[in-house]
Amino acid sequence: MRKPLPFGISVFVALMLLASQAFAAPKSDLWPMWNQSNEANAASFDHQKWQQILDKYVVVKGQHNLFNYSAVTPSDKALLDQYIVDLTSLDPRNYSKDEQFAYWVNLYNALTVQLILDEYPVKSITKLGGFLSFGPWDDDVTRIAGKKLTLNDIEHRILRPIWNDERIHYAVNCASLGCPNLAQTAFTGENTEELLNEAAKQFTNSDKGAKIDGNTLTLSSIYEWYGVDFGNNEQAVLKAIDVFRDGQKLEGWSGKIKYDYDWDLNQP
Repeated sequence: MRKPLPFGISVFVALMLLASQAFAAPKSDLWPMWNQSNEANAASFDHQKWQQILDKYVVVKGQHNLFNYSAVTPSDKALLDQYIVDLTSLDPRNYSKDEQFAYWVNLYNALTVQLILDEYPVKSITKLGGFLSFGPWDDDVTRIAGKKLTLNDIEHRILRPIWNDERIHYAVNCASLGCPNLAQTAFTGENTEELLNEAAKQFTNSDKGAKIDGNTLTLSSIYEWYGVDFGNNEQAVLKAIDVFRDGQKLEGWSGKIKYDYDWDLNQP
């Protein structure tokens, strides 16, 4: 009969198994209460505070939009916190769908920055969250219309199932170098289409989106985790990338394909 492993080794093995399963992408699963709108309401959300933060702390360096977390002043952290309070005090269902999309994307990105700042310095967002968790995505981070929400709720139970637009993956930012860039401009009901196309173009033409090295094509793990949103097979995914890619087209690629993602913090 095999002896049980010592406690310390058992814990180590459990941690290694957890690490090997580090990121399991959630499925798109509609939260029905959020799939409502008032298209007759011409009012818009005020994202000026978020724009002030972006203007001051987003640093463009090569293919990356970095966020200068270490430079954020107490007054600007308070400005960010107040922006989130302002947004979450409103019920987005009372607004048009265009306004709602901008609301959710900006809120997701602002909450992510807030999470990092609350724990800074930190090397990776994956270090946040509860014991044995891989990041904070399943933690309750806000409350809207009396409901607690997580980042995963916003992305996978609201944005993805309601709008069914693969460009959402280029818009929400997870504070990591491998992630599509945090937009320099706050989303609004008017500029969403332009910003989504710009984000898609930036990512698909960057090395972190798709990089060719000889006979090997390295794609962002986003296309593996959320392949269902980009197409029903690998070639369909490549075709979806080509829509925004200016360089060598990928559809029909017959060489090796691998996936990669850099979880290091997106800071200068």
